[in-house]
Amino acid sequence: MGRRTPPAEIAELTVVRHGQSTANAAFALAEAAGRDESGVTGRDADITLSPLGQAQAVALGHRLGALAVQHRPQVVLCSPYLRAVQTWRLAADAARAEGGPDLPAPRVDDRLRDRVMGELELLTGAAIAARFPAEAARRAAVGEFHWRPPGGESLLDVAARLRALLADVRREHAGVRVLLVAHDSVVLMLRHLVEGLSLADLESVVRGGMVANASITRWAGGTGRLVLAEYNSVTHLRPE
Repeated sequence: MGRRTPPAEIAELTVVRHGQSTANAAFALAEAAGRDESGVTGRDADITLSPLGQAQAVALGHRLGALAVQHRPQVVLCSPYLRAVQTWRLAADAARAEGGPDLPAPRVDDRLRDRVMGELELLTGAAIAARFPAEAARRAAVGEFHWRPPGGESLLDVAARLRALLADVRREHAGVRVLLVAHDSVVLMLRHLVEGLSLADLESVVRGGMVANASITRWAGGTGRLVLAEYNSVTHLRPE
């Protein structure tokens, strides 16, 4: 029997993190002021972009709109969370101003949602430590990748749903340029899945800095497998 031909790979996989959200801004202000509470309430899925996040989404759109037609995404999948949907809507509108064909309409996929924090949703790390010290101790003991908040997900749980998403994308969009609009946890765990990075490797990535708002991470598939071409790129954003 002859060799089985390996399945065709995605031509390119790009993932962008949403622009700065109102919660991102509030958490940063609380940390800078030494406060446990951020003042953010409601559902995580309903958190909107901050004014800076809106500007970041527009800058992302200008970057994508400036791409030659043969480099633009052909399929877009988006997290159902409002801040991700808003990011793509603003980016697509800004890209349209650059000329050329419109960027694809997004298809929402729940597997691209942010890490679910369950009973600890929208609490800062300091608030968790102050109000739930036993849970903070368990988090420290098992490590961030394995820690599952009550009613929530570990980062490895995020990877499990992304593994299923990647299998579907590879089957349905072989040879196609695919763009995902999602969250920092998704970007990080995609590196684990696509590149086969170990958890120790991922810890080194995390120590190098957080996944930036409106950043671009991209893998090229021209060699028959996805190879990292850029990670956490923010060159399209103006200095904040």
